[in-house]
Amino acid sequence: MYKDHRIGVVVPAYNEEVLILETLLGIPAYVDSIFAVNDGSRDNTRNIIQSQQKIDNRITIIDHSTNKGLGQSITDGYLASLASPVDITVIMDGDNQMHPDDLPNLLDKIIEKDFDYAKGNRLLHHNIHTMPGYRFFGNAVLTILTKFATGYYSLMDPQCAYNAIRNDALRTLPIAAMTKGYGYNAEILCMLNIQGYKVTNVQVRPVYRSETSKIKLYKYIPKTSLILLKLFFQRLWQRYFILDFHPLVLFYLFAGLDFFLVILPLLVRFFVLYVQEGVAPQTTLIILVFATISMLQSILFAIWMDMDYNRPR
Repeated sequence: MYKDHRIGVVVPAYNEEVLILETLLGIPAYVDSIFAVNDGSRDNTRNIIQSQQKIDNRITIIDHSTNKGLGQSITDGYLASLASPVDITVIMDGDNQMHPDDLPNLLDKIIEKDFDYAKGNRLLHHNIHTMPGYRFFGNAVLTILTKFATGYYSLMDPQCAYNAIRNDALRTLPIAAMTKGYGYNAEILCMLNIQGYKVTNVQVRPVYRSETSKIKLYKYIPKTSLILLKLFFQRLWQRYFILDFHPLVLFYLFAGLDFFLVILPLLVRFFVLYVQEGVAPQTTLIILVFATISMLQSILFAIWMDMDYNRPR
């Protein structure tokens, strides 16, 4: 127990026989429950967890017969935590990239500062130079896209899975419907934003040693970008139209109609006339410029209102 709160830690693991024991041994003694999710590992991961369970009775094994993806592992861990007396649930991956000394900082944001969800941010840590360059680049791209998708514009490092959530908040989310693979990070943030929960960054240290990332950025970034686009429209619809109403949706709607009904047809007309006659049609160009400026203004107004509405208060 930590400051009169029961703490549960979910440890998703897939083929982590090298690092899973070190991860489990590093979980602090004040943690009450450990939910180790063996996601269909083909190596010795499950046997190592099972051996450690005989020594540490806090460990509960959740076993997947086949690999179901990180999102499903997180979901199953969350559901197991909700079925227990735990007050706060933390995610600590089985690859030992999440330093246990950072755990109190996450928990204190929830217990003492009344946040509902605290997520790790490695990008502000002085040791960030240890993060491989390709990961830093991919993270930067997805950070920008995730801000728009989730509405939490102050958050950074959305791909950091080190986070803590109040179980009272977790219980209200449609967590069973969460993305089964990668992309769950943004989806749970989107769920939290729709419900108006308070979320914050917590500086954590980047840890990179012998582990090898299973993420292939050339596949991950396009796939996750599509998920983020879907979440963006889902958030606008549910938060600003279904649960409440805000005029920013009208600005986004105007920008979309402007692009598809005015700008796109004018672009086609401009290039067709230019190819056929060899001269740029001035009237079409003037209307196109004004329509583009109008679209950009609408988008900027919508973003400004979205940021103001989601500003921590």
